Amino acid sequence: MPLPNRVDPFGGIAAVPERGLFLGNRGGRFHRDDRTIGARPWASRQWICCVLSFKGRRRSPLMGRGYTELFFLDEVTALAAGHRPCFECRRADATRFAAAWARAKGLAKPPSAPEMDAVLHGERLEGRGKRVHSARLENLPDGVMVIREGLPFAVRGEALLPWSYAGYGEPERGGAGPAELLTPPIMVEALRAGFAPVWHPSAERP
Repeated sequence: MPLPNRVDPFGGIAAVPERGLFLGNRGGRFHRDDRTIGARPWASRQWICCVLSFKGRRRSPLMGRGYTELFFLDEVTALAAGHRPCFECRRADATRFAAAWARAKGLAKPPSAPEMDAVLHGERLEGRGKRVHSARLENLPDGVMVIREGLPFAVRGEALLPWSYAGYGEPERGGAGPAELLTPPIMVEALRAGFAPVWHPSAERP
């Protein structure tokens, strides 16, 4: 039976069989002993996106001691939910992300992980729920997630790709106008400044 460890672009956690391309966590353990999720689905501000395999490390069983493992369809999904690249298992990507953040904000040097986590925690949450931001659809870079008719869509070129746990559906026309933004604004700025996230292969259809 699937465990409740799959993350959607709203930051919600569901029990579905699909796993996705990336692993991650939210700074420690927040699941109960019976491997259900408590009222607060995070342990600290350190929400990260990791590779599935690193230095042969194995955790068995999942959602045991230590921390709560989470899974994402792709990095676009992880960013929308508020997870940044991990500096341990994805150091090169995390360094690129911090450099894009610095360019976007005009900083003299890239921010530290705790500095980024403090900003992100305020942008991804409204109380214990997802914080949604306002934007203009025509001004958004590739890799941003928005809401259309209550559902998550990823911006890719001039199209919007409908998201699901299994992958992206047929592209829809993006257009222009107001948009409800799922991806935290600072991550939008980092994407605009050149950070290129990893997409699920289903996003590559003609």
